[in-house]
Amino acid sequence: MEFSEKLMTLRKQAGLSQEQLADQLGVTRQSVSKWESGAAFPELVKLISLSELFGVSVDYLVKDYVEEPEQQREDSPDTARLEQKVDDLTRYVKGSFYAYDSKTRIFGLPLVSIRVGFVRRQQMSWENVAKGVFAIGNAAVGVVSLGLISVGLASFGCIALGLLALGVITMGVLSLGVVALGLLALGVCAMGSYAGGVCAVGSKIAVGVAAAAGETAVGYDADAAHVLLWGDGLSRAEVATFLQAHHPDLWKPLLRLFSVLGAHIR
Repeated sequence: MEFSEKLMTLRKQAGLSQEQLADQLGVTRQSVSKWESGAAFPELVKLISLSELFGVSVDYLVKDYVEEPEQQREDSPDTARLEQKVDDLTRYVKGSFYAYDSKTRIFGLPLVSIRVGFVRRQQMSWENVAKGVFAIGNAAVGVVSLGLISVGLASFGCIALGLLALGVITMGVLSLGVVALGLLALGVCAMGSYAGGVCAVGSKIAVGVAAAAGETAVGYDADAAHVLLWGDGLSRAEVATFLQAHHPDLWKPLLRLFSVLGAHIR
């Protein structure tokens, strides 16, 4: 009997649906479905979890010629050592990785999805990415996402991509980071249509210590078609007047933001 058949039999004997089994293993129902159809095979850590869940050996699960689950005698002298080895192997393979998906779902996505911890390179997969309305993980994709690598409408992380992106390296409509790229980018190194920072490059407006733009720039050292140099100092009113002269339709909150930045260049 093949692994797919054994898994289906064990699941039904335990009275679990594919979705219930998936929840216990921290995977999607589609993954369980693929395992049972023979279209895919689980990674080692999931095999160990299955063996623990159903009380069978990994050998029984993976070896087609083993037709009956191995029954270990409680009085066997090797039982304790074998259990210890399995526990040690499980800890080694799993590392300190934690996975959680809330049962509450919105448009098919978990309300909260968490995937955090250490994952070995050979275990990296889409299943180890947090995917939910609120996603938290090493890698996270969601409406609101938080992770080392994060993608979402509101994204926070070392590398962040989203409508609102906040982190070390960011890309978004509103992007704030050490290195920021976006429609409005603010950071140490910022590039966008509107950019502000230590080093700012903006196609429309750039305000920074070193600011370069194709149209308008304010800075200590700036190069653009329209330039306002910091010189001995600038006031908010001076920066605002300069920007309004060249961009009369500039959105008022942006005008105030860039006026404050321009007046604080050092």
